[in-house]
Amino acid sequence: MTADQDPATAELLRRWNTTLIAARAGREGPDPAPYGRNLLSRWAEPQRRYHTVDHLRAVLDRIDELADQGGEGGELELVRLAAWFHDAVYRPDRSENEERSAALAEKALTEAGLTQHEVTEVARLVRLTTTHDPAPGDLNGETLCDADLAILATDLDTYRGYAAAVREEYGFVPEPAFREGRAAVLRQLLGLPRLFRTPYGAAVWEGRARENLERELAELTAGG
Repeated sequence: MTADQDPATAELLRRWNTTLIAARAGREGPDPAPYGRNLLSRWAEPQRRYHTVDHLRAVLDRIDELADQGGEGGELELVRLAAWFHDAVYRPDRSENEERSAALAEKALTEAGLTQHEVTEVARLVRLTTTHDPAPGDLNGETLCDADLAILATDLDTYRGYAAAVREEYGFVPEPAFREGRAAVLRQLLGLPRLFRTPYGAAVWEGRARENLERELAELTAGG
């Protein structure tokens, strides 16, 4: 069975095609499918354990959930495109993943027929996932960042699976250094006034996410 014949992959490719065509708003452009296949091959790279096709699908599903609840940004198709690109370049041993992913979006989406404004906005959103701290009123940024962080608000078993997958991605880092670095990330997230900026995310996801983060932080720091 080829990748395109796998039902789950075929469905993702269909979603990509629909999103890109909608973003072009009737303008002519090349076949979306090769761009989608390239992105899916990136998301399936062997070094990934959490930042996989499953994560991409989850972020897209959470964007849809936010849209259904009235929490969508003003340019929803651009938010969806940013989700496709936000971890398209991912090497856990490097720090410039978001920047390289944004550059990939700029190149690919220009070729694929988007306007300069649209390309710039998608790239901006990809870069925003470095901090997950959109400015007040940044509806597109709020939607993407909330969807990306929604994993933090899952049930305990799902959250533990997420944390374990992150540890696997950083398997090359010794345990003490990983604990120190991961704890710093968790403290940075907990230090945000709000993890979720959309009304729906703040109401439904915030409390459970903070419980999960605080529990993981306590486990990481217990006994050194």
